[in-house]
Amino acid sequence: MTLNRHNRSGDDAVLDAARDCVLAVGVRRTTLTDVARRAGVSRMTLYRRWPDVRTLVGDLMTREWTAVAVAAAPDPGGTRPVRGALVDGLVEGVRAFRAHPLFRKILDVDPELLLPYVLDRRGASQDALLALLDEALRAGHADGTVRPGSAARQARALLLVLQSFTLSLRTMADDADPELAEDALLDELRHILERTLAP
Repeated sequence: MTLNRHNRSGDDAVLDAARDCVLAVGVRRTTLTDVARRAGVSRMTLYRRWPDVRTLVGDLMTREWTAVAVAAAPDPGGTRPVRGALVDGLVEGVRAFRAHPLFRKILDVDPELLLPYVLDRRGASQDALLALLDEALRAGHADGTVRPGSAARQARALLLVLQSFTLSLRTMADDADPELAEDALLDELRHILERTLAP
């Protein structure tokens, strides 16, 4: 499944430059002028495609988060039972999101950028993740390892759980207590997912 909308090398160069700027100074201090300079394109070229930094960062987040999700998705042609591969992929996906430099920078410096996608509306990244989940759940229904039901509803419920762990894990983790360390809580996520998806 191909979900990356940014296939042109020019777009990728601009998005790479935007990522470098955000990692260096955060979203609020990044300007389109800085991105254009770093990408080696004119400001007008940038303005024709992205009217403001938030739109550009939105496309950047979609590219980066979708790449993490695709890397964690189960292999549709694999020989493993789908549920096991899906659960492993989801737990590792949460771990990968939390370790992603862009996600960490936004969470640390510009967390308000994520609020609309948690409280008000879905973004392109979430729609891409739902499509991947839906596809995997249908495969799990077909091989009998995922309980029957609406794949669309199951995908949305899973994404709600995954977002919670991704965004809030550090508020619940206590590295001084091995029972409450991040790895222990991710093991608990694995248990929740297994029980939720089992027929």
